[in-house]
Amino acid sequence: MTSETAPFPFPPLPPEEALEAFRKVRADRPMTRVTMPYGGDVWVIHRHAAAKQMLEDRRFVRQPFREREVPYFVQFPPFLLGTFQWSDPPEHTRLRRLVARAFTARRVEQLRLRSQEMADALLDRMTADGRQEGDFAKEFAIPFPIRVLCELIGVPEEDRDRFIGWSHALLAVSGMTEEQTMQNSIELYGYLAELIARRRAEPREDLLSMLAVAEQKDDSLTDDEILPIAMLVLVGGFDNTANFITLGTTTMLHNPDHLKLLLTDIDSITPTLVEETLRHGGFVQGQPVGGGGGLPPHLASEDVEIDGQLIRKGECVLVDITAANHDENAFDAPDAFDITRKPNPHLTLSHGLHHCLGAPLARMEMQVALSTVFRRLPGLRLTGEAVEVTETLTGGVSSLPVAW
Repeated sequence: MTSETAPFPFPPLPPEEALEAFRKVRADRPMTRVTMPYGGDVWVIHRHAAAKQMLEDRRFVRQPFREREVPYFVQFPPFLLGTFQWSDPPEHTRLRRLVARAFTARRVEQLRLRSQEMADALLDRMTADGRQEGDFAKEFAIPFPIRVLCELIGVPEEDRDRFIGWSHALLAVSGMTEEQTMQNSIELYGYLAELIARRRAEPREDLLSMLAVAEQKDDSLTDDEILPIAMLVLVGGFDNTANFITLGTTTMLHNPDHLKLLLTDIDSITPTLVEETLRHGGFVQGQPVGGGGGLPPHLASEDVEIDGQLIRKGECVLVDITAANHDENAFDAPDAFDITRKPNPHLTLSHGLHHCLGAPLARMEMQVALSTVFRRLPGLRLTGEAVEVTETLTGGVSSLPVAW
């Protein structure tokens, strides 16, 4: 099946129509052959089971994308392609094992208390002097995860605001010249290189210190390896989390019945609210949505059959998260937004070898952010339209006017 017979990504549609389009395409075939705006053709998987099968199969690899253009909806920033996200075992195994030390359940729980302090401090500032209105995205959703990530990595307090500008610049897919993007990369690389040297001389309890002072022979890392890891964690970690914090908040404000239920037991319902927000993505605000939210692609290293479809050696494949996350064969009442849904095997944070390393941290941040917002501001309401971001790889909202 070609992109001419089944346009993909789907054009923006009201949620009901978009969900019906996904149902039809899943019933018709497990995947669609599509020509992407960048990088050529790719198989796009629509079914949940087929997606999991591909993500678990080690015959699908990523390292070759370092030497070729990535087939995707936007052009991937070159610096991302040098990270372990675009490597395969054994290199991927070694590097991921080292970074995973900073994302253990114990480390994330240690950060929970500090994250709570940061969330409260931001809301204190937002509501200071009797203020009754503000910008939720600019004053809370965006600065909160960047501060948590900087705490994890070891960036000093006085430098943290600079990372928002750097990160957005590095994720830009339009609105910036190649020279501007390169200048931001140079500035961030230079800063991190200096910080790594400082942490190597005086280690602390943070990610850069862990990577800089690793002494075992098999675990030794050069600065050329540490820098891309730090860039990936920092730049890839805060933007998506900020987007989902905003998304979870607006979902509740658009759905009074959900909000009423949440307020009856914030602590126990927030974790399932987080998972359902992750699963639904753009549907939860009730705005027109298009299909095609996809995980980064893989390349078949040999001929592989997935759900009856032969994928030949050298062909690319990616997961259509939006369609897979609404598959009726994986979820009861998949179109409903259910803040108490259990289980919730969504694929938003990927699966298998390349499952999001920062998933425990992202979940903790969303839980802290959403529970704190609705506990402290139960009367929160929207006062204007969100300003959507279209010029970055991760999209999202740059401004959201609210009152309380």
